[in-house]
Amino acid sequence: MGRHIVRRLAAMIPVLFMISVLTFVVIQLPPGDFVDSYVKQQRAAQVKISPQEEASLRARYGVDEPLPTQYFRWMGGILHGDLGYSLALDQPVNEIVKSRLPYTVTIGVLSTLLLYAIAIPIGILSATRQYSKADYFFSVFGFLAMGVPDFILAVLFLWGFYKLTGDITVGLMDPQYVSEPFSLAKGANIISHLWFPALIAASTGTAATIRLLRANLLDELGKPYVTVALAKGVPRRRVIYKYPARMSMNPFIVSAAGLLAALVSGEVILSITLGLPTLAPIFLQSLKNQDSELAGSIVLILSALTVIGILLSDILLAVVDPRIRGSV
Repeated sequence: MGRHIVRRLAAMIPVLFMISVLTFVVIQLPPGDFVDSYVKQQRAAQVKISPQEEASLRARYGVDEPLPTQYFRWMGGILHGDLGYSLALDQPVNEIVKSRLPYTVTIGVLSTLLLYAIAIPIGILSATRQYSKADYFFSVFGFLAMGVPDFILAVLFLWGFYKLTGDITVGLMDPQYVSEPFSLAKGANIISHLWFPALIAASTGTAATIRLLRANLLDELGKPYVTVALAKGVPRRRVIYKYPARMSMNPFIVSAAGLLAALVSGEVILSITLGLPTLAPIFLQSLKNQDSELAGSIVLILSALTVIGILLSDILLAVVDPRIRGSV
């Protein structure tokens, strides 16, 4: 097992290197660069920029250098702990990530915990009581939840909250805490705001997980080893929870590897709707502005989180499933 983990850790290095190359190339594929976007915005605002000023901006920001030079300068900084500089926001990428990544990770972890805390008991209940009233109810609930986008639920929440209180609360803290340094009061206020975005982010995944767990568990319950165990007089509850339920968890452990990255890349509209200070809105803004170092650094962080998640899911799979542990 230990040798397997070391091999996977060693394989992460070339994988992340290839991801960094592909990311940088893809971001540079659209025509133009940051200076082109900046000049276009200024001219739309009736601000004149001469060709000499444009050339000066290109030299200042280094966008006139060959792409390999820009890539190796960016990667050289990353190897020294410097993620680069955001031209659009005019601040180091390290500071942007440092201020937003903790919220992203916290919402991702909390939404994942809520997803499994809700989906696993309901999925097992739905499978073990097939075609019961509870099964039909949760099936209908699952299809409805999967068909409603997350941002629609967020808008409905804001509307309901406004009708009840007359106030619109967005973000992860009350306005008076935004500019204050971190304190116990600010931490408590953030925690009080965390539950709803995490619940919204987990809603669609929860419904899909219920359906998938129900299908997997029904398939396991129909296998011969379950029939034999029940025929020998083993209590039904013990049979279900000791073997079929554990075997049905494998797909969820595998899918958990990409949940955090999916939250950042897939919940952009939700983050904008609720005013969440996560990486998602900044990522969208960096792509629109062709801010290559900021966009590339965020993609690299998401890739690293995904690779680490895959490693952790492999380890957890080996712990849960003895068949996998024996082959590692």
